This record gives sequence, C-alpha cells and structure tokens, in this order.
Amino acid sequence: MEERTALDVIAVRALESGARVEGEWSDADREWASRAAAEVVGERATSAQFLGRRAALVLERAGERERRFVRAVRSLAWRPWVGRLIIAAAFVFGVAVDRIDGTHTINLLAPPVFLLLVWNLAVYVLLAVAPLIRHDTGAPLGLLRTALVGLAARARGGSRNARYAALAETWSSVAAPLYGARAARILHCAALALALGVLAGMYVRGIALEYRATWESTFLDAAQVRALLAAAWAPGAAITGIAIPDAARIASIRAPASENAALWLHLIAATVLAIVIVPRAILGAVAAYVERRRAANMPVPLAEPYFQRLLRGFRGGRAAVRVVSYSYTPGAAALAGLEAIVARAFGGSAALVVDVPVAYGDEPSAAHGSPAYRIVLFNASATPERDVHGRFVAALAGDERTLAPLIALVDESAFRARGMGDAARLEARRASWREALWGSGVAIVFVDLSTPDLLAVEGALDDAFEARAAATGASA
Repeated sequence: MEERTALDVIAVRALESGARVEGEWSDADREWASRAAAEVVGERATSAQFLGRRAALVLERAGERERRFVRAVRSLAWRPWVGRLIIAAAFVFGVAVDRIDGTHTINLLAPPVFLLLVWNLAVYVLLAVAPLIRHDTGAPLGLLRTALVGLAARARGGSRNARYAALAETWSSVAAPLYGARAARILHCAALALALGVLAGMYVRGIALEYRATWESTFLDAAQVRALLAAAWAPGAAITGIAIPDAARIASIRAPASENAALWLHLIAATVLAIVIVPRAILGAVAAYVERRRAANMPVPLAEPYFQRLLRGFRGGRAAVRVVSYSYTPGAAALAGLEAIVARAFGGSAALVVDVPVAYGDEPSAAHGSPAYRIVLFNASATPERDVHGRFVAALAGDERTLAPLIALVDESAFRARGMGDAARLEARRASWREALWGSGVAIVFVDLSTPDLLAVEGALDDAFEARAAATGASA
C-alpha cells in the first residue's frame, strides 16, 4: 500500500476504533463509507484500493466535523521539502565553514578536510560492522538516524486527542522501516552536500585569494611528513596523476616558508571525491531505492479484525449472523442491543437472523441458510451447567453442517436489573459461565444488552474471532 494511502487507512482505523462521541463519526457514517467506496472502486478492486478509497471518503466527510483530527493526520504526512532543506543547509554550511584560516595558509598536517574524511570513514566502518553487532548483541546503532525516525514518526505525539495519539503510535510502528530508509538517504545526501560545499568554497575563494601550503611539527622531519602525506592523499594522487612532492620539496616549505597551495588543493579535492562524494552518492542511491520500495509497499496489518471486518463486507457482501438463544427469550431492549452490536461488529448491512429460542434441555436445530457467523445467546441469570449449557454449545460448535464461527454471548442485563450487578457477584457469575462452557472451544463475551458498550463488545468479538482463527491455524 502506498505511503499516503496507508496513512489515511490507519488514520481512519484510529477514528473508527475509538469511543464514539455524540455528533462525531457514527456507525451510519461507517456503513456509508464502505458502501460508497465499494461502488466507486468496483468489485474487481484490490483490498488496498477499496480501503484506500474508503479512507479518502471518510477523511473528506469527517473533515467537516473533526477538522482537528484531519489536520493531525495531515501533519503526519511526509513533506519532501524537509529533506531538500536539510541537504541544502548542509551544502551552505560546507561553503561557510571552509575558512582555511585568517592568513589563507593550509597546514598540510592539519588540513580542514581531515575531520570530514575521518568522520566519513568512521561512518563506513560503522555501517559495515552494524549488522554483525546487531546480530551478536542487539545493540542499537545509528543514534542520529534513530532520532530522525522518532522525530518524523512522533512529531505530535503530545497531542491531547486520544485518537490522534493512537494514530501516531500505530503509524510510528508501521512507518519505522520507511523512515529509517528515508533518514539514511537524507543523511548520505547531506554528507555529500557538505563535502561539495567545502570543495566549492575552497575553490571559489582560491580564485580571488592565494592560499599557501606549509607545515610545522615538533616531532616529525620532512621524510616522515612526506610519508604521511603520501598515505593521506593517495586516493587524490591516483585520480589526478599528481605525484606527492619529494622530501626535499617538503622540507623547503616548512614554516615559515610556504608555496602556492594549488597542487595540494587538487589532491585534497580528489581525495574527498574518492572518500566522501562517490561512496555517499552510492549509499544515497541505494537508500533512495529502498525508500521508494518501502513507500510503495507499506505493511498495513490487514489481518487485524478491523480490516478483516471491512474486507468481509466488501468481498462477501452482507454478512449473515444467526443468533440461537438457549432457554431465553430476549426482550425488545435486548434485541435492540443485539442489533446494535451486530451492526457495529459486522457492518450495518449485516443480516441478523434470530431463531426461535431453544427450550431448556433441547438439542440445537439445523441452521437456516448459510450464516457467516453464529452467536449462541444465554441469560446470565440462569444457573450455568456444564452438562446442559456446555453440551449445547459443544453440539453447536461441532455441527458439521456449517463452518461458520461460533461465539457465546451472555446477556447480563437481567442479572444486573435484579440488583446483583456489583463487581464481586458479577465476576463470580462470569466465572461460573466460563467453567460451564470450558472445553467447548467457544469464546465467551459478556454484555449488558440493554445498554451495550459497543466499543468494548466490538473489541471482545474481534479478540474472540482472532483467537479462534489462530487456534484453527495451529490445529491445521
């Protein structure tokens, strides 16, 4: 999934997975977005195309009511000018700092580019050994790069908006590999620009000023200095064909003597070209290639229940949900709560079918049609029995006539209405139900259908289906 699309998709996930506030994004809006996106992209569209188009529609409509959230989303989008500004600043800095000294003299034993060369060589060594160090010790490397990743991914992490905080956290995790490659590309290009700036400043000043080359040392003689210079500027000598002067000539420019520095400037520039500019250009090109690939293929976690729920509605149309209530006839409030849960968890277009309640002790009847999901509904006020309720659930779960996932939903509304909804009694009753249904392989979700917490129930159902899918995959 492309970077901008991935950001929009993850932003909409944060918007729709958060607690609903009156006047904000609603379940009806969610259903509209899915339906409209499906109509626009067509049935042959890929999952990424559907989710991307849906996210664009959501942010477009949500921007009318939740402008702060949409602005926060846009603030996380990468701005290419930031990288270009950093690279340009590095070049300008290189031009500005290359002031040989006040007398326009180059000390051959301490030229201003020595630090530049040593720094780049140290970076190359670090890049070469980093994989080995990570493999052996797991030590974190590249502190500057890590800092840039953190700044780019968490630029507004202190926002008070809980949805935005969730978005920033998820996006930083998803985009970390991309930002790592992007930071590498910017750093390599900035190092290259710095070197070019140094050389540009050196040559431009050399047109209007005469730089003189000299040296002085307490411990070294001319022959030793010549050997050091031959080693230091060997890359430049190889490129330009300029030979390092012999020891006699080196001795002749010992301070206070000097000579025109043009020869040495050419050797320095060619060495910087070989040690800094060419390697950094190669590393920057590789990082740019990796960045482009990662930006075009963002690892959005489509296997998560939220995305699977959207894609089920897109690929499979209306989800049929069959509810089998055991020894329990839900009232109007409970049915309304059940409808709200199904609409929230399975999409507003889900087809809810509530079977005639099964009497106590009876066996489950055949499924009507081919439901995509099944819910067995119990009343928490009933005394749970393993030989009765547990056996009934096991029979439904083992029904070979359907492969539809099964969830046990225990309605606590009547139990709470009887004044038994305090924490201790509620937990004791839940423990009894878990014990009665233990071993059936069916997840249990507890809910007050009269006033259901839709966000909590949605999360519980997602966890239940996710655990069932993992168990099914493990058993396979």
